[in-house]
Amino acid sequence: MSKIQKPLAEEKYAKELAALCEADRESRKPAGWKLSPAAVRDFILGRKTPIKLDGESVMITQKFYGDNALVERAVITLAGSRGLMLVGEPGTAKTMLSELLSAAICGCSSNTVQGSAGTTEDNIKYSWNYALLLSKGPVKEALIPAPVYKGMSEGIITRFEELTRCPQEVQDTLISLMSDRVMNIPEFNEGNNLLFAAEGFNIIGTANTRDKGVNDMSSALKRRFNFETVEPVKSAKLEAEIIRSQCEGLMEAAGISAKIDINAAEILAEVFGELRSGVSAEKASIPKMSCVMSTAEAVSVYYQSALDAEYFGGGRISMQKLTENLLGAVMKENKDDLPKLREYYSGAVKLKAERRGGIWSEFYDSRSSLK
Repeated sequence: MSKIQKPLAEEKYAKELAALCEADRESRKPAGWKLSPAAVRDFILGRKTPIKLDGESVMITQKFYGDNALVERAVITLAGSRGLMLVGEPGTAKTMLSELLSAAICGCSSNTVQGSAGTTEDNIKYSWNYALLLSKGPVKEALIPAPVYKGMSEGIITRFEELTRCPQEVQDTLISLMSDRVMNIPEFNEGNNLLFAAEGFNIIGTANTRDKGVNDMSSALKRRFNFETVEPVKSAKLEAEIIRSQCEGLMEAAGISAKIDINAAEILAEVFGELRSGVSAEKASIPKMSCVMSTAEAVSVYYQSALDAEYFGGGRISMQKLTENLLGAVMKENKDDLPKLREYYSGAVKLKAERRGGIWSEFYDSRSSLK
């Protein structure tokens, strides 16, 4: 059987979840939760000490890097049965955080609605097997549950990705569902036409701030959620650690045994941080980029460079390839950012090369790739 490219969080971290469940002696678990809030937090942020499971020491690794307090607030929001809305710039790990929360809380991260302009009410609630509907009428076996129906009936979390990209009328169907925790199914006979949400049901939504104005949420729907903004990483050291951690997993999955070039990761983290914030450590002028310089893009740039090094570069990441892949990330949204990137190299990167030398000089020399 072919190996799965991206296993679900509950499968990828099954041993960690089992260890946390075994060690979780906290009796105050919210109704329908597999783990206590403290154990959910530890699953996402990691633990310093391992847990014994069947005689084996299991280390709980850190999976989300950023604002630890935000993770705790998110867990508390869900423990209070209130919807959680994660908003922020693209590439700030909102989807990953929602997946990790779902995996730890209910053991299922795949119950997801992918919001888009084509999302309909049927995609959220339920639809019908029309062959069965015609032969047997509106019976339960003819109903095809959608993620919200499944979440309510099984008492698990429904993840709603890119909620603000859905049409307004689709968003509005969530208002009564989240308030009353009951779904009306008018096709069923009276007395059997209500689905009440089981304990543990909740909704985690995500939305990009760059999509603001596409289909803004109504004030009524906003009141059903607690909003948490996932900010971009502000520390170059932390961003380099994220690049290392994420790319190690990607390279392992791709069968690449090469170790992470930490110098290349640190350069990439510093460059992305400066282009994102518009502030250079050398106080050089940095033009404001219009593209998204997210950590996810930084991971992609490093990984592409590592693949090139593995297959064509003799195992070493060259600064020229790093610059070429950086150029691809910048140009994908707005070609007007190319002169700004050139200006960044001729200003901030040149100063770094003069003052630090070494790999920064090689990185500066690779500016010839910015054609």
